[in-house]
Amino acid sequence: MAKATPSRLNRLLALVPYFAARSGISIDRAAQDLGVSPKQLTKDLELLFVCGLPGYFPHDLIDLQFEQGYVEVGFTAGMDRPLRLTTTEASTMLVALRALADMPGAVDRPAVLRAIAKIEAAVGTSVSAVTGADSDDDDHPVYTTIREATRLGRALRIRYYSATRDSISERVVDPIRLQVMDNNTYLEAWCRSADGTRLFRFDRVESAIALDEPAAPPVDVALRTQPVVLSENPDLPSVELAIDPSELWILDYYTIEATEPLEDRPDPTAPVHARLVYGSSDWLLRFLLGFGGRVRAVSDPDLAEQVSATATSARARYR
Repeated sequence: MAKATPSRLNRLLALVPYFAARSGISIDRAAQDLGVSPKQLTKDLELLFVCGLPGYFPHDLIDLQFEQGYVEVGFTAGMDRPLRLTTTEASTMLVALRALADMPGAVDRPAVLRAIAKIEAAVGTSVSAVTGADSDDDDHPVYTTIREATRLGRALRIRYYSATRDSISERVVDPIRLQVMDNNTYLEAWCRSADGTRLFRFDRVESAIALDEPAAPPVDVALRTQPVVLSENPDLPSVELAIDPSELWILDYYTIEATEPLEDRPDPTAPVHARLVYGSSDWLLRFLLGFGGRVRAVSDPDLAEQVSATATSARARYR
């Protein structure tokens, strides 16, 4: 396996402390240590020569001498030791990486665990307890299949469990992108059965098979840069609302999508119709009751009747 070489930025950050600790080392030997060619190292030194502290006067710039094939550092501009993470920085990074590792399907989990191990090794064992990482945990094969199909642009055949319908369906989907929302990972894809864009939660995909055909979502969908919102989740039910003008502020605070233009309406005093995706019927009932009839469900007569009955019962308790 070929040995990985550092990026130029990483190399430049390490060059000054490297040469400061090895005064008079030859460019050929340094290039060998750093895994680059002498020509590339010379270009790096020429760039470092014009770098330094803000102000960039001669006494602020890094002072290097390397004309005769040997490198001497006259002024380090403060870069006299390799950069290291502080304990706080390392702990913050480890917590974030562990959160990613525990999120189903979000990332290549073995790669994240390897990164965690490297950071712990670099800063010592004092922060390892923050993560509790288990390095021999493998990634879920279904999640790997979904990620690879998305990366390679391949269609997928999936078996998907819908929690709200308590049913399993088989679908062929064209992956578009992956999304992470509310501590869950979703596949945004064009569902051929629904003939629309949908979000599929990773941990509810029971099986996934990459098909021998390219993903082919509609061109306008594939070129859209704005990801779909959680309202496209096929698990969740939705209801159409009528919102009085005095309560239109809720469009900015809840995942509610207006189904008609908000500007230049013929009658500004008329209610606005919108679509709300919800996860709990109890929550929706409480939500509507809180507006005292100024936000109403118009697409579900049973729900509207339930709201009315609950409100009547509540009023009766005050008599």
